[in-house]
Amino acid sequence: LVQDVRQLAIAQGRSRIEFPDVSAQIQPETLSFYAADTTIAEQNFDFDLLTPTKMMEKAIGQTVTLIRTNPATGAETRERAKVLSTAGGVVIQIGERIEVLRDDGLPVRVIFDRVPPNLRARPTLSVNLDSTRAGTRPASIRYLTPGLGWSADYVALFDEAKSTIDMQGWVTLTNNSGTTYHRANTLLVAGSPGSGAGNYGGRRGNQGMVRAGTQSAGRERLGDFYLYPISERTTIANAQTKQVSFLDVQAVPARKVYRRDVYWMNNDSQPVPVSSEIAFSTARDQGLGDALPAGTVRFYQRDRKGSPQFIGENGIGHTPMGSELSLRTGDAFDIFVQAEVEKREEITAAEWEKTERYRVIRNGEVVEQVEVERPKTFYRTTMRYKLTNAKPTPVEVDLIQSGLGQYWWGYDYRIVSEEITGTQINFDRRKWVVPVPAEGERTIRVTYETRY
Repeated sequence: LVQDVRQLAIAQGRSRIEFPDVSAQIQPETLSFYAADTTIAEQNFDFDLLTPTKMMEKAIGQTVTLIRTNPATGAETRERAKVLSTAGGVVIQIGERIEVLRDDGLPVRVIFDRVPPNLRARPTLSVNLDSTRAGTRPASIRYLTPGLGWSADYVALFDEAKSTIDMQGWVTLTNNSGTTYHRANTLLVAGSPGSGAGNYGGRRGNQGMVRAGTQSAGRERLGDFYLYPISERTTIANAQTKQVSFLDVQAVPARKVYRRDVYWMNNDSQPVPVSSEIAFSTARDQGLGDALPAGTVRFYQRDRKGSPQFIGENGIGHTPMGSELSLRTGDAFDIFVQAEVEKREEITAAEWEKTERYRVIRNGEVVEQVEVERPKTFYRTTMRYKLTNAKPTPVEVDLIQSGLGQYWWGYDYRIVSEEITGTQINFDRRKWVVPVPAEGERTIRVTYETRY
């Protein structure tokens, strides 16, 4: 979002005002304009920039002057030529002959009679105004543009002996919008605003997050986003990458974790190294105490000579304060696990039923023997839903469970226990309105009985 305020001399009545140096990728439909005692009648965005190629394209059908220089004598000759085409090269007509203007390094210049009126040296926005008075006053425009972006990067120095990390956070600004913003007051917004197009409610997991935090960071919030202002005005040149520090903390408690997740009936053909991870918290009592915008965390560790060496990296999503993270840095060199299915065999139905028999023995005697027959199979499932809230105020969450009545096995499902009374939306979906306290958490359980 670009917000541009300029002092402009506006005439009374109808006038045309130009705003040069706007983004070359401006989305004109997002523009809003304001100046006291004025109304906007029309806006135009001229982004056809003045380049040699554009000049030649606009000259098709017109006459230009060619100046050729003799390499041996330095003498110049002038000829009038009509531009016929620029598709794949410049085709010109000189008198009765047709030539192709070669690009072979020979000294040839093209002189144009004038600059086409719709070509601009810089991206320019023009507005037609109606003003009830004349005078200089502040005029502001606001618009959205692609080509401007930022990302967060973190450098973490891990001290295994002390079980701490020193972490520095960098904001990397990129500008490919086609214009330079001079001494801009820059405000970074961390979050995931919807773009409208193609938004079907999908959610991305935060890889490496063990537990979501429930602490409110001290930074300013805007709706559901966190603000990261850059303290001083900065110039963001076109085609420039700029880095600004926003986090610098030392001695955050951290520990190394080794982990391997084995899938059901996994049969490793060879030993598999465990993953090496570094676990830490973003809680205020753990020294870091901040909400972290999504980015890449790069870990370093000092060798025996004291030189930091790179040991791995991982990405994080937007992380509320108070979260616990365990970020994989790579595979351990000398720790392995091999999972195997040692034995697997088929059993008869009768043998299967035997495992459902049990005996009650008192004082060494069998006093009761029960045989269980199950012509049908039923299941009892308890779902646990844990909700966390990092806001300073309590919220209510609509929790919806779907997939209850799918296919023949689910038509006769029952809700036998629920900690909050739910509302049946349809045969397949049930909803609970769950209050979650400020900076707190809430866990509810629901028990279902189904055929599957």
